[in-house]
Amino acid sequence: MDIPAKPARRLRCAIYTRKSSEEGLEQEFNSLHAQREACEAYIASQRSEGWALVRDQYDDGGISGGTLERPGLKRLLADVEDGLVDVVVVYKIDRLSRSLMDFSKLVEVFDRTGVTFVSVTQAFNTTTSMGRLTLNILLSFAQFEREVTGERIRDKIAASRKKGLWMGGVPPLGYDVRDRKLVVNLEEAAKVRMVFERFVEVGSATVLARDLRRDGFRNKQGTLIDKGYLYRLLNNRVYRGDAVHKGKAYPGEHEEIIDVRLWDQVHDIMIESPRTRANNSRTQTPALLKGLLFTATGAAMTPSSTKKGTRRYRYYVSMDLLKSRETPEDGIPRRLPADTAEGAVIAEIRRVLRTPETTAQVIAALDKDDMVDIAEAEAIAALQRFPELWAQLFPAEQTRIIQLLVRRVTVTAEGLVIDLRTDGIAGVMREMMTPRPVEAAE
Repeated sequence: MDIPAKPARRLRCAIYTRKSSEEGLEQEFNSLHAQREACEAYIASQRSEGWALVRDQYDDGGISGGTLERPGLKRLLADVEDGLVDVVVVYKIDRLSRSLMDFSKLVEVFDRTGVTFVSVTQAFNTTTSMGRLTLNILLSFAQFEREVTGERIRDKIAASRKKGLWMGGVPPLGYDVRDRKLVVNLEEAAKVRMVFERFVEVGSATVLARDLRRDGFRNKQGTLIDKGYLYRLLNNRVYRGDAVHKGKAYPGEHEEIIDVRLWDQVHDIMIESPRTRANNSRTQTPALLKGLLFTATGAAMTPSSTKKGTRRYRYYVSMDLLKSRETPEDGIPRRLPADTAEGAVIAEIRRVLRTPETTAQVIAALDKDDMVDIAEAEAIAALQRFPELWAQLFPAEQTRIIQLLVRRVTVTAEGLVIDLRTDGIAGVMREMMTPRPVEAAE
């Protein structure tokens, strides 16, 4: 009597396929299909051993084997951990990974879960020491091939950069890319030149970055810039017509945007320490009352300053004193501390803005202006919040507003006589309350 053979244990086989680039994936029969067909044929040949193909497919098209961050591979490992797979079948072992370290991690997972790994074109068994040796040798060559390929690519990029070619990535503000070459974008180039010129005027990256953000200045990706981006822009030798690779500059094939004179001016300023530039910027703060302050005798008072140690003191000095003219003993000060005089004028403006008469005047003016949609409550709140709004303004803006609101300040023996332009208050408040237009994202 023949004893029937005991059927082999059913082994659930999962096929994993991968291709590093997306080239050719759109074809009806691509590399992934070819890998799967070979693996399916191998599984079919092992049917007598109980091998059976699972329904799920684990494919990664256009993803490098140098990383484990692959959707198809993650799904496969999750099913392995859940005990849904007994055998992992690939066309070649480098389809699973090109990194020796990554592959050792995968083998640990397979060993822990009792899963067998099979390569159709490279026969070996991971459960034996000889199979592991063979596997490590093959993986070492796969990793070597990957590293050599990477070195070739890096060398090619370096050689191309030395020739002045653009080798990919987002082009800097001021340029577009055509045929692997940078071409000047005239509109953006004007903005870049403006940034360089304003830095020469301001001398402070912090102040300039705040001004540019307030004006809605955006980078190539449409994001508002910060001080870090501003420093990178000012140090980018691409604007001098150079191609830069790993810190070294080579003559580029593109047209320069910044000439050598403006470039040198900017970098002469940047050589100074940030603290020195900040001090210089403070000493260049415009005088709020320049051209508005006079003595009772009609002599203009001009801004002046002195420095004692690290502190600088600002004054308004009568031209009579500067010109050594004879003046009567009338008790009129010929020298005033700038902070005292400017503080008195600002305090008077705040007082006037809180009066009912000014509030009514501003509301009436805003109602007549069809171009501005500001509610009455907003206008009243803005008048009450003037000190807060004032503190947020830059010195140049504060000076311009003082010029609009103040007609004349007269220094007398009794104090200051401040003559305000009340008809200009509504216009100033309208400007301070209306949001500035922001450029569209580039």
